[in-house]
Amino acid sequence: MTKELRLTSAYSKTITTTLLIVCLSLFINLSAETKRPVRAKNGMVVSPSTLATDIGVEILKNGGNAVDASVAVGFALAVCYPSAGNIGGGGFMVIHLEDGKSTTIDFRERAPLSVHKDIYLDEDGNYNPDLSTKGWTSAGVPGSVAGLIYALEKYGTMRLSEVITPAIKLAENGFEVGYDLANHINIFNEDFNEYEASKEIFTAEGDSLNEDHFLVQKELANALKLIKENGRDGFYKGYIADLIVKQSFDNGGYITHKDLQEYNPVERMPIKGNYKGYEIISMPPPSSGGIALVQSLNILENFEFAKNAWHSSDYIHKTVEALKKVYADRSQHLGDSDFYDVPAQWLTSKLYAKSIFDKIKTIATPSDSIAPGIPVTYESKETTHYSIVDEFGNAVSTTVTLNSSYGNKIVVEGAGFLLNNEMDDFNAKPGEPNQYGLIGGEANSIQPGKRMLSSMTPTIVLEDGKPYIVVGSPGGSQIITSVLQVILNCIDFNMDIQGAIDMPRFHHQWYPDEILFEEFGTTHDVISNLILKGHNIGEADSWIGRVQGILIDQENNVIFGGTDSRAFGKAVGY
Repeated sequence: MTKELRLTSAYSKTITTTLLIVCLSLFINLSAETKRPVRAKNGMVVSPSTLATDIGVEILKNGGNAVDASVAVGFALAVCYPSAGNIGGGGFMVIHLEDGKSTTIDFRERAPLSVHKDIYLDEDGNYNPDLSTKGWTSAGVPGSVAGLIYALEKYGTMRLSEVITPAIKLAENGFEVGYDLANHINIFNEDFNEYEASKEIFTAEGDSLNEDHFLVQKELANALKLIKENGRDGFYKGYIADLIVKQSFDNGGYITHKDLQEYNPVERMPIKGNYKGYEIISMPPPSSGGIALVQSLNILENFEFAKNAWHSSDYIHKTVEALKKVYADRSQHLGDSDFYDVPAQWLTSKLYAKSIFDKIKTIATPSDSIAPGIPVTYESKETTHYSIVDEFGNAVSTTVTLNSSYGNKIVVEGAGFLLNNEMDDFNAKPGEPNQYGLIGGEANSIQPGKRMLSSMTPTIVLEDGKPYIVVGSPGGSQIITSVLQVILNCIDFNMDIQGAIDMPRFHHQWYPDEILFEEFGTTHDVISNLILKGHNIGEADSWIGRVQGILIDQENNVIFGGTDSRAFGKAVGY
């Protein structure tokens, strides 16, 4: 089959005529340029939930700093954004403080201490993906509660009772789910019906939820009250811990009291880079995001992109060629740095980036000729991100996840919260092909107490030492490319934050060797030129990333917030 025929097949759902694509692409560009970012003078909260955003802004208005607001939003999202907001999962937080200090907090889930690298293999050595994605065997030790409380106690100014109470009230009093959340929950109706506690919360006695359904979560409210009264011990010891351990044991899971009591978040030095005079502050391993982002920017810094070159075939070609090498390196070198010696300094060096740049030609390099790797498990798109700045000069970028939408779909009976299925983010069997094509190796193999690799990329960009861009996204392996393109849109193409976020995006992750575009996200002419350069075009994607971002004009003391039009979030400032 020729590439032209493959193109027709891949885009049959979205491309009918060249005129249609051109018109729709122009419409996307126009709408992105005319939708104005939210303006503020004091502080800004941008999150995927209107309810959580409003809670964060109230914290700022009441004198809290960006960390206080981030913790409040984190707990609120566990109530009103259950697909990814959580207390049963984990995440990463990047912080820049008014005194100039930058730091990160790693509250990624950990593998239980009783696991080993072959737990998801049968007696013949075959990988069983159901064990790492479904049921209690898929759950890692949750880190969100410990991480949020650590951030609050070290860098916040308010009491835990003040920042968690809005989430408790939201869970106890309930809220109308609305059209979008109801539809999303209903996608997984069959899964929720497999577990009585999940069925009780996320179905209408087994049936689908209506958009006017009022979601009350009394057990979750009680769990949050225990955390409010006892801090991290309210989750990792006592009543909630007993529920987790008993239900895990009864259902073949691995989490023990020792796993919970020994869990601790880790404060890590951020990954730092410099792109055309702007300082990049991002997340270190076990996130791959910071290293991959800085490495990408280091390569692309060698190109000069004219403003009218945005989304041209030349711009896409050069970016894709850089991303192929970045994702190839990710496969071989990135994992939990507490267990594996990650060569971060080399990967993020300008010298290494220049050597990659020197190999980029006008014709595409086949992925097969770029450092072979080992396909492994899929990284879900269902994370969530929020960005916050305050009036004092603090900025926080936070990404949290349960891995799959609603994690493993198991609500802990008696505690009302969903569990993660993050064990699937390890390499269950190096060498096992996967339909999604994300690549990895021994660096991310399963080990007791180890944190699984992630693509989450919470990032803060500094200009003259002060916050300029605060950004992040969900999207699994597409997070890195989403954050990269928003930063390029702001710095290289001088877009405002809302336009930078809303513009169409593309994605390449080395394997499979294909460029993904969003539906109606480019033109036939651009695709034709890319094919002539030797690129393969994949099936159109409904969305690539759902970015929540802030841009600060320090000179004029104006904060701009933008929430991705691909989703249903909210930016609010004051």
